[in-house]
Amino acid sequence: MAKMHTPAMEAIEKRNAKRKKPVKSTPAYESWKRFKRNPTALIGLAVVCLLILVAIFAPLIAPYDYQVQDFMAMMQKPSAAHLFGTDQFGRDIFSRCIYGARYSLIIALFCTIAAFFSGGLLGIIAGYFGGKVDTVIMRIMDIFQAIPMIMMAMCIVAVLGNGIPQLVAAIMFASMPTMARNNRAAILRVRGNDYIESSEAIGVNQFQMIVKHMIPNAVGVMIIYFVGFLAVSIMMMSSMSYIGVGLAAPTPEWGLILNDGKSYLTSAPYMMLFPALMIMITCFAFNLMGDGLRDAFDPRLK
Repeated sequence: MAKMHTPAMEAIEKRNAKRKKPVKSTPAYESWKRFKRNPTALIGLAVVCLLILVAIFAPLIAPYDYQVQDFMAMMQKPSAAHLFGTDQFGRDIFSRCIYGARYSLIIALFCTIAAFFSGGLLGIIAGYFGGKVDTVIMRIMDIFQAIPMIMMAMCIVAVLGNGIPQLVAAIMFASMPTMARNNRAAILRVRGNDYIESSEAIGVNQFQMIVKHMIPNAVGVMIIYFVGFLAVSIMMMSSMSYIGVGLAAPTPEWGLILNDGKSYLTSAPYMMLFPALMIMITCFAFNLMGDGLRDAFDPRLK
């Protein structure tokens, strides 16, 4: 007896077929699943997303204009009216810290991107070609790396002057050796794989080899370095502003807010406490996120 099919039965069979259809898995999807299983990485990601939202909506969140000076409210301790207190000019520290997220995150992002496309590109070239090209590039990077990063950045800013472009250039040049070494190591990890040798054997040109075969397979490690270096850029920028060779006042950058409060450390410690907490929390969140990405992209954890 032939089996009868009704519209309802056909609908049920189609639905069951869709449920049984396997989900296509990709390396990115597998990495995301491993990342989601790491609670500390999710905490870091949540804090970073929160800071990004704070930077975007700073005019709506900040209760005061960060530049307005209220001489009737100078040096007030944290209260309901001023959550983080006020500075020596009566400016609301909470509002300045909120706007500071915008400056610190954006400048750190530009610094990291600039370092990635300068030193990172040199590292990719050195890792792929090897030989004399690798030797020349890395020995030049060794010369740069012989000078501490913060010292080199300070010297460059002292020559170029204060300002956002000068600060980005200073951190970029100071970070080039580290970024070059990191990207070179990422390329060397995939340089000796069989598919690279097979691609060379069939005559794939060098540009296609780097762009289509090597960088996509090394991008996971590069992302880890990129995220981790965001925290380094924020620390360098804040340190330089704190000692007076970074951004110029009245920019509401966290290092500058720390610099404003260092003279009042004993009488008004809150002036340094809150911007220091913002720097610490931001760098800690990026480090947690970077550690989670490292574990997620590690194939040994599959």
